[in-house]
Amino acid sequence: MRKIVIAGNWKMYKTQSEALEFLQGFKSELEDTPDDREIVLCVPFTDLDILSKMLHGGRIQIGAQNVHWEAAGAYTGEISAPMLTELGVRFVVIGHSERRQYFGETDQTVNLRLKATQKAGLTPILCVGETKQQRDSGETESHIFSQLEKGLVDVDQQNLVIAYEPIWAIGTGDTCASIEANRVIGLIRNKLSNPHVTIQYGGSVKPDNIDEIMAQPEIDGALVGGASLDPQGFARIANYR
Repeated sequence: MRKIVIAGNWKMYKTQSEALEFLQGFKSELEDTPDDREIVLCVPFTDLDILSKMLHGGRIQIGAQNVHWEAAGAYTGEISAPMLTELGVRFVVIGHSERRQYFGETDQTVNLRLKATQKAGLTPILCVGETKQQRDSGETESHIFSQLEKGLVDVDQQNLVIAYEPIWAIGTGDTCASIEANRVIGLIRNKLSNPHVTIQYGGSVKPDNIDEIMAQPEIDGALVGGASLDPQGFARIANYR
């Protein structure tokens, strides 16, 4: 059975004090949220410890936004999966388009990070998606299939979440039509050995379009960027109808 996972990606926003202020307005909004929805906050490294302590034993899970593929070593500025596990982290975003665009992430390093994440008992959220140029050139499917083929080598699909994030829709306000997102996610599912993998949609997800997005049969959740920074707005997304 496919799980519903609603995850917020805070990117490089919120100090610890701002994160605690967010929780004050967010937790109370989840009292009637159905139990079958996994709610995840993927936050900056500096927020992980304090949020993990505040949320321990509750229904909100904590996620990191990146991880190195080695358990330890001379990798200045990096963080390892055992370090995240010690902080109570459950999920890790891997291969976000911003990591690929700005920090040299490749399908090969994505694969290494995925395997390291799973080895530590964490669940990776693998991001895939096409640029506007690739979509306009009719390369959406071939590009995503290539990302999957290279990224999922020796990866356990029993412990995996995939996020389809069309790059042209991230932070632009230009959401991919829900029917089209559903189509692409269905194609992704057909390429997997495990049809029960949770596949999210991400890209300008907002309170006013989440109901339509989640009404699509292939979509199992959302990876939410900017809208996850507002406690009431993200609560409305978690409480989609």
